Amino acid sequence: MVSFDLTGKIAIVTGASKGIGESIAKLLAQAGAQVVVSSRKQESVDEVAREIIRAGGKAVGVAAHVGDMAQLKTLFERTMDTYGGVDIVVNNAAANPVFGPVQDCDTAAFDKIMDVNVKAPFELGKLVHPVMKQRGGGSVINISSVEGLHPSPGLGIYSVSKSAMLMLTKVMAKEWGGDNIRVNAICPGLIKTKFSQALWENEKMLRHFMQMTPLARMGTTDEIAGLALFLASDFSSYCTGAVFTADGGTTV
Repeated sequence: MVSFDLTGKIAIVTGASKGIGESIAKLLAQAGAQVVVSSRKQESVDEVAREIIRAGGKAVGVAAHVGDMAQLKTLFERTMDTYGGVDIVVNNAAANPVFGPVQDCDTAAFDKIMDVNVKAPFELGKLVHPVMKQRGGGSVINISSVEGLHPSPGLGIYSVSKSAMLMLTKVMAKEWGGDNIRVNAICPGLIKTKFSQALWENEKMLRHFMQMTPLARMGTTDEIAGLALFLASDFSSYCTGAVFTADGGTTV
């Protein structure tokens, strides 16, 4: 029977110490998954893992800077050592160290954005692919952004990276479908998180976003987590290569 039940499934969620990633990690655990909570600081991921365990779920915290390929490999290896497999990967970790016109973005900032937002999902995907294939399939969920569909002023290279993530999603979906590995992307709009704080704290910018959004409000992290649970579960078993917007209608 098709259900949201993830009992017996093993999930890696990157950027899971706060915001969207934290909400996704907690909801997947609530649905029965054993969750590897990952972000850069061990104390932060340990706290989220403890909260999951206190709520009756199963989780472990593994610190990793996904832009560092050695640490990304360690994340995969720790997952295998702890749980013996991987069924779900949520590529949520993101970087955007610059705000302004593209000509002001230096090479170091460009490389950081691409390493975290594009290269990390690419490399983690290559690591988990053979494991998922052996286990009969899996689900990869890439957290992109509406900025990958339609760039806003000041977010140029971030938009480029999120657009690349969407094409990576489609390429992996096409190549891995025969292995029953589904790869989908979520494009959140303006969600009230620390990551987007510079946008929603700016009264002029927030007013601009609200005028563009039919629902006339920001989204919550739980609203993105619910969509991630759908994509992780059997309810989305015929969905792959898809791009799901959750933006209050901003892109309409």
